[in-house]
Amino acid sequence: MKKILKYFKFEEKNADLKTEIIAGITTFVTMAYIIFVQPAVLSQGGMDFGAVMVATCLSSAIATLIMGLYANYPIALAPGMGENFYFVFTVILGMGIAWQKVLGAVFISGVLFIILSIWKVREKLVENVPTSLQSGIAGGIGLFITFIGLIQSGIVQKGGVVLTIGNLYQKEVILSIIGLIIIGTLMAWKIKGNILIGMIITAIIGICMGVIKYEGIIGKIPSISPTFLKLDIIGALKSGIFTVIFVFLFMDLFDTVGTAIGIGEAGGFIKDGKFPRVERVLFSDAVGTVVGAVLGTSTVTSYIESAAGVSVGGRTGFASIITAVLFLLSLFFYPFVKMIGTGIPNPSGITLYPVTAPALIVVGSLIIPTIKKIRWEDPTEAIPAFLSFVGIPLTYNIGEGIAFGFISYFFLKLLTGRYKELNPVVVIVAIAFILRFIFLKV
Repeated sequence: MKKILKYFKFEEKNADLKTEIIAGITTFVTMAYIIFVQPAVLSQGGMDFGAVMVATCLSSAIATLIMGLYANYPIALAPGMGENFYFVFTVILGMGIAWQKVLGAVFISGVLFIILSIWKVREKLVENVPTSLQSGIAGGIGLFITFIGLIQSGIVQKGGVVLTIGNLYQKEVILSIIGLIIIGTLMAWKIKGNILIGMIITAIIGICMGVIKYEGIIGKIPSISPTFLKLDIIGALKSGIFTVIFVFLFMDLFDTVGTAIGIGEAGGFIKDGKFPRVERVLFSDAVGTVVGAVLGTSTVTSYIESAAGVSVGGRTGFASIITAVLFLLSLFFYPFVKMIGTGIPNPSGITLYPVTAPALIVVGSLIIPTIKKIRWEDPTEAIPAFLSFVGIPLTYNIGEGIAFGFISYFFLKLLTGRYKELNPVVVIVAIAFILRFIFLKV
């Protein structure tokens, strides 16, 4: 035990074992909803539900272990919300690209993450993307997630060429509304793990209503073979989906750095503007993405929910070890995960997810506040940010929304004589998107 305390520098960080264990459990509870949501989302792209659930737990555990052991920070990782929706709804369903090739694209982006982390240029890339643009893109992703949550809950449905209110008398829709109210109430009460607890309560109510079929709690771990090593790297390169690879890179880049800074500030890890071992944080995240693609899941990234563990006193990587162990133990709860995450066919043709959809709506609302950082008084900043914000959900494509933002930012700065505010990163990305619209289909 003394060796463990010494390795994680308990004395130096003024940490104690009990608090670190509580912090690890707290972080897990706040982010465990991904175990239910991830297979529910990726299975809509043709991937095996059980295999994705196993890949989610394993990749989260492995990446979080690396973070704890190598970086020694209480930061947990799992497949990212936003990246998973881009993976399924934009690339697989929207572009018609096989999920094996998309996994290949995720793997390639992960390798690029590692290279950028080793070269220590990752932070510099982030610094060169305007804050307003970053905020608009993040807000757009939040709106996109909420939009899909509303559709999958049945609260909103397609009505000809427009959207209309759903059938509010349908049991599944009623359950979705109940779930949304429960999660919102738990959040207002500031209860830790509100999304996970809300989903469980909703599922119990769903069983009582006859909407959810009880299938047990603990059972046999499903096989991961349907997704393990099924990534098609060569196919991804031959398909020329370089824009897809870039978007995966871009999204994880900002998720990781933003999360690291947020948790670094919350935990007091940043001293005099410097974040010790930040390159190890970024490297752990990059390796997590590569491992996740091999196992069969979308981009693995650092979770801001880790701040919950930090808030109760987590200061070392030992908290991450506890979180990782809990992800591994979750493998035995497959019947429960399947019961919550499996969709229910709807007469309208849209499969409803009355337990997980409310969680999506809430997660989207948590991301939206980032638009406060947009400089609304400056049209050359506000318009590009706004185009990304509305472009992502309206085109049903995160990549297109990002393109709208970069291209408009480039032209507005150029045409208003403020070209000095453009930097090489913005110029290169904008031109790349312009060429993509002119010459490429993907």
